Amino acid sequence: MEDTIAGVSTSLGVGAISIIRISGDKAIEIANEIFSSINLSNVPTHTIHYGHIHDKGKVIDEVLVSVMRSPKTFTTENIVEINCHGGIATTNKVLELVLNYGARLAAPGEFTKRALLNGRISLIEAEGIFDLINSKTEKARKIAINQVDGNVTKLINKLRKELLELLANIEVNIDYPEYEDVLVVTNQMIYKRMEKTKIQVHNLLKESENSKIIKEGIKTLIIGRPNVGKSSILNKLLDEEKAIVTNIAGTTRDAIEGTVNFEGILLHITDTAGVRKTDYIIEKIGVQKSIDLIDENDLIILVLNNNEIISDEDIDLIKRSEKKKTIIFINKNDLEKKTDIDLIKEYNVVEGNTLTTDGLNSLKKKIKELINLDQIEKSDFNYLTNARQISKLKEVLKVLVDIEKGLNNNEKVDMLEIDIKIIWEMLGEIIGENYSEELLDELFSQFCLGK
Repeated sequence: MEDTIAGVSTSLGVGAISIIRISGDKAIEIANEIFSSINLSNVPTHTIHYGHIHDKGKVIDEVLVSVMRSPKTFTTENIVEINCHGGIATTNKVLELVLNYGARLAAPGEFTKRALLNGRISLIEAEGIFDLINSKTEKARKIAINQVDGNVTKLINKLRKELLELLANIEVNIDYPEYEDVLVVTNQMIYKRMEKTKIQVHNLLKESENSKIIKEGIKTLIIGRPNVGKSSILNKLLDEEKAIVTNIAGTTRDAIEGTVNFEGILLHITDTAGVRKTDYIIEKIGVQKSIDLIDENDLIILVLNNNEIISDEDIDLIKRSEKKKTIIFINKNDLEKKTDIDLIKEYNVVEGNTLTTDGLNSLKKKIKELINLDQIEKSDFNYLTNARQISKLKEVLKVLVDIEKGLNNNEKVDMLEIDIKIIWEMLGEIIGENYSEELLDELFSQFCLGK
């Protein structure tokens, strides 16, 4: 990290402003070569200066230049940010000049990577920055900003500190058994500490289940027999005419997809071909695809027709959907009732229609209930947010179970110490106290240039 890097930190294209960021020991020196208004070497840190970017006496652009000196910067290195007029030609020309005078083009995410390696942020905070950039809903933004602010890191650090205190006491007991005034660590003491840690880890994992829903949304499948109103439900939920709606059975032959922001949660909805026995090869393929999609989705909206009796196909679909979060929506409740609800009363059954403005209110209310939206609303959003973090925490839980078994078998304290230290190290991996180069390369390769 001895070289000075540069990159465009704003989207490249037509816009009011573009920002070229430079970071490294020579950042101010390089900016000075192309800035004609003032000697940036003499200005105070964290100041902004008006002037022009020039190339061999020719004015390239009118700019504002921010100067931030090490160590109180994002990367902890000297940083200069050139705020020039937006536009591809101008931005590229200023960046070209910066590179010509000694900077290297930054790799994706390299500014954030330097901030991590220089101890400015934790690994969770770095991942939070990535999530913040890619957040598509307000709830996703809240999770990400909590990580960027270091709230989750503080939770993990608190756990590690408590474990470290226990490990230190165990070490003193082992190395200096003759000291009478030293706290004696017993299996009972370890049990209480591990039980408390286990509860904290369980709670963090449980809360973090919501993060997947908030970040990625919920894959939602609308399924049922032909002409029960599946496409109309899709259109109403999306508030657009996404699917063709007719009274001809079998109109929908292939899956139709759309996404809606449902009270801060993205529903990725798929409307499917009506499930029935058919001899038409194309419709037959569509029907089988509809059935196969049940296993690939998180939430199933199984639609029945209020004006028809429950058929064998309906019962078969209900059985196939039992392992999923499933809502049986009895559509067309404005028509004469022929559906025997007693046959399906043990399931999540709601009624409605697509004719009135409030016809889907019961369906929306049940969706909200099944995805625990009320609980998510009350949350403080201190979640782990990706598979790496959650997987590592699940490993911690497994080791805690092993320690519990060891305590029940009256294992010696020095043997239990090994597993306690493993937990401490695993928690360190979550926040980036220890990590592999491969992990960092994978993470930062997903970042945009200039971040």
